[in-house]
Amino acid sequence: MAAVQLNGIYKRYGETQVVHGIDLDIDDGEFVVLVGPSGCGKSTLMRMIAGLEEITGGELMIGGTRANTLAPQQRNVSMVFQSYALYPHLSVYDNIAFGPRIRKEPTERFKPRIEAAAKMLNLSGYLDRLPRALSGGQRQRVAMGRAVVREPALFLFDEPLSNLDAKLRVQMRTEIKALHQRLKNTVIYVTHDQIEAMTMADRIVVMNAGRIEQIGRPLELYDRPANLFVASFLGSPAMNFAAGEVVAGDAGLALLVEDGRRIALPSGAAAPGARVTLGIRPEHIELASEDASQAGDASMEIEVIEPTGAETHLYGKIGGSTWCVTTRQRPAIGPGARVTLKLPAAHLHLFDTQSGTRCT
Repeated sequence: MAAVQLNGIYKRYGETQVVHGIDLDIDDGEFVVLVGPSGCGKSTLMRMIAGLEEITGGELMIGGTRANTLAPQQRNVSMVFQSYALYPHLSVYDNIAFGPRIRKEPTERFKPRIEAAAKMLNLSGYLDRLPRALSGGQRQRVAMGRAVVREPALFLFDEPLSNLDAKLRVQMRTEIKALHQRLKNTVIYVTHDQIEAMTMADRIVVMNAGRIEQIGRPLELYDRPANLFVASFLGSPAMNFAAGEVVAGDAGLALLVEDGRRIALPSGAAAPGARVTLGIRPEHIELASEDASQAGDASMEIEVIEPTGAETHLYGKIGGSTWCVTTRQRPAIGPGARVTLKLPAAHLHLFDTQSGTRCT
């Protein structure tokens, strides 16, 4: 196992810089997920750690050793790719054994490791099969087995589930997390899927345009995003936003939004005249009671209803933006109905509209 330190790591292709001064410390045995939209630099950063891309500047330390100029095979890392990268003419056993054989390890030394990895990954009954006789999930397990047999200090996963269907993705998420809990190796995992990040990580690193936006435990980032980008990226359905100006009135502070309505704000949330963006997650919005004596904070005309079974998503517009309300109720309403919403102050997020940084 190994701790990993990235100090001022950057990558430049000619005059174009794609990774900008990344500082990141990863503890021994930690499962860290790099997440962000396509093109944000996460896979490039991963490939620099693996030794597949040259580091333009900064320092990479793996297990206390400076790794900038080490060849990939000298870094004691194993990488699992989005494409399984299996040899189609070799059996499952021979695919897993390929690395030890290339390193000229004696069979009696690596065979027990292959058998243990196959048992761990539920591949014991498939060792004689060719890759074409396996499902996508089984092929990905073979790729993981090949990585496990090497007994690396550091596992690198580069979007390993992208080629799987939805059901297999959920299953493989669980299996990769269980594998980490058994082996206790350090893991760096790259994905653009925020659900994978939330469910698997000890810590999440949110990246955008080659920079780190925020680092923290999954629920820390979900409950207190540092800026508008993180708030909008994490969560499904996404956080609702309404931009406007803070105004003061007899009833206290309110946000005056594009369509002229006012949304009540907590006392001291922001100074009158400030341009802010309010955010609230769909599951934190409450449908106000039909009792006319119960006041709501906003109203919304329903445009689309999505029943999912466990939850119902209601879509409409507030302040010129589409909002989603998630409820476990099954309201007997249809498109065109108007609902009154309560926005609990404890779940409101305010961001400076210009900079995107968090206000409260």
